[in-house]
Amino acid sequence: MTWTIRPPRAEDQEVLAEIYLSVRRQTFVWVDPGKFYREDFAAHTNGETVFVCEQENGGVAGFLSLWPADDFIHMLYIRPEFQGRGAGTALLQALPEWPQHRYRLKCLVKNRRAKAFYLAHGFRLTGNGASPEGDYEELSFFPL
Repeated sequence: MTWTIRPPRAEDQEVLAEIYLSVRRQTFVWVDPGKFYREDFAAHTNGETVFVCEQENGGVAGFLSLWPADDFIHMLYIRPEFQGRGAGTALLQALPEWPQHRYRLKCLVKNRRAKAFYLAHGFRLTGNGASPEGDYEELSFFPL
């Protein structure tokens, strides 16, 4: 499948908010789904650089948000029907200076599929901590 990575448009906001809400509710089954809201997307990406992954027919498959000041990948969310089909990889490869630049992120320990994805893309465990959604591991990508 061919992916296009682009900046978000105003008309993307609702679909991005829906992806963020629905994927969190489907993935983080150990968290009360009532703690997730559609408005979270705008609040949680405020000040971040968002990359949108679009499929060939123009539908949005997912997104990545980056806090550039810290090279911190805050979020990478892909609709379930596109998971495992290269959308997440395309988003990582669209990051500035990838793979010659160091990036880091936090991945919830219980989110084993996401951790496997990041490890397969060259991230390594560099720390850990706790959040309201559960324990997390910090993963860092070191340049090639």
